[in-house]
Order: sequence, then structure tokens, then C-alpha cells
Amino acid sequence: MQAIIDAAMPHFLELLGLALTGIIGWAASKARQKWGIEIEARYREALHSALMTGALLAVKHELTGRAAIDLILRYIRHSVPDAIMGLDARPDVLTDLAKAKLEQAAAEKARDVTSVAVDKLAEALRKAGAPA
Repeated sequence: MQAIIDAAMPHFLELLGLALTGIIGWAASKARQKWGIEIEARYREALHSALMTGALLAVKHELTGRAAIDLILRYIRHSVPDAIMGLDARPDVLTDLAKAKLEQAAAEKARDVTSVAVDKLAEALRKAGAPA
């Protein structure tokens, strides 16, 4: 009986080593997937934040068209180069994102300006004695 165990032990250890290698490889793959997704999400968030900051900057400087888009693109290239490389973002995609964020920033500014103007008009009418 001992001879059988002695003969089988090297093969058993080899199989155990293979099983452990497989388990470690599987765990490493799952960890890479999980952390890779989290890193990609952080890159995406950083890129969108930088795009919006660049768009707000363009609106603040009253830039429009190509000048505004160029400012946004320069801003993100300096602000989040790792995110751009990590997401492997193509230039045409970045341009489209910049246009969308510029429209969003311009709409927010217009909404803010309109809200302030309406508030001032309502206040002026109230002071003049107009009914509410």
C-alpha cells in the first residue's frame, strides 16, 4: 500500500500544482477585469469632467465654433492625457464630445442668464406695484 502511495504522490502533487495554477490564473483574470473596469470608469469620468471644464472656459471667453472646440481639445490634452490614452479615444470622438459639452455648457449659461433676467424683471415689477 505504501508503495502505491509513494508512486502516486509525485503525480498527485503535479495535479495539485496544476489546479492551483489554474485557480490563481482565474483569480488574476477576474481581478484584472474588475480593476480594469474601475480604471476605465475613472478615466471616463475624468475625461468628461475635463471636457465640461474646457467647455465652460470657452463659454466664459465667449468663443464659438472651431475656436471653442480647439480650446476644449487643448484643455483636455493637457488636463487628462492619461485618460485619453487609457481610453484610446480617437480624435473624431473627442471632437464630437467637445461639441456636445460646448452645447451643454452654452445651454446652462443661457438658462442661468434667463433665470437671472426673469428674477430681475419680477423684482422690478413687484417694486413697481404690479400684481403677482
